[in-house]
Amino acid sequence: MTAPTKPTETARNAPGEDLHAPVIDWFDEHARDLPWRHPDAGPWAVMVSEFMLQQTPVNRVLPVYEQWLARWPRPADLAKDAPGKAVRAWGRLGYPRRALRLHGAAVAITERHDGDVPTEHAQLLALPGIGEYTAAAVASFAYGQRHPVLDTNVRRVFARAVTGVQYPPNATTAAERRLARTLLPEGERTASRWAAASMELGALVCTAKNESCHRCPIAALCAWRLAGKPEHDGPPRKGQTYAGTDRQVRGKLLAVLREAHVPVPQTALDRVWDEPVQRARALDGLVSDGLVEPLPGGLYRLPLT
Repeated sequence: MTAPTKPTETARNAPGEDLHAPVIDWFDEHARDLPWRHPDAGPWAVMVSEFMLQQTPVNRVLPVYEQWLARWPRPADLAKDAPGKAVRAWGRLGYPRRALRLHGAAVAITERHDGDVPTEHAQLLALPGIGEYTAAAVASFAYGQRHPVLDTNVRRVFARAVTGVQYPPNATTAAERRLARTLLPEGERTASRWAAASMELGALVCTAKNESCHRCPIAALCAWRLAGKPEHDGPPRKGQTYAGTDRQVRGKLLAVLREAHVPVPQTALDRVWDEPVQRARALDGLVSDGLVEPLPGGLYRLPLT
């Protein structure tokens, strides 16, 4: 007589599977109506938005983004203009090296890919000024591909919901990248939606301060909440200081150059900051970064090449 077979054990859900549907459903209902998410936005619009949104809130990005795409609707349009025009159009978004990097990427796209934003992650990563995050974001959001997209918001959601800690490390770790790959849904379209949805959840609900757990679709599954929301006990979190820093001085110097349409004398730059050593250091840094071009006779301008 054949021995009775044991009932098969119910298969466990794949890692993250319990999280996918509620987060994506929440996103379908609550996602902000942003222009780079529109079906007709196109890969270049997505790329521009990703450059601008790094360390800059959406409300500051929107007007500059719209003006930028109206002026340069394709990479080739930006590539044929001087990089200084990109820096001028960047306005007060901050971290203006992003403008130079976006201009460099536009030149490379025009020269290497016939003016079309490449579809392959490796090709995107090979563009100047594009790192792992931006390459994954463009491949996912513009082309619907399956890539882990790890920005600060996503990292915070994963740290709390899965790892059970209040904040992620100051810099992205290999362990975080492994976790993001583990949590990625199998299907490309679902993975792309998951990337956008988890990012939006971190931006709107699972925020750095005053998180809204009562509005979170995965509150019942969140490891940090279930543990009683233990306080952060890791390395001190980096603060976003600005006043009195070299970054503030750089911004003041660039503002003078953006507003001028002819080369500016040193005396005009000297008036923006009283402390001469810091002012000179900030100006030297702008020149070294390629954001300012020195000319004979003590004149300065935004770069033409």
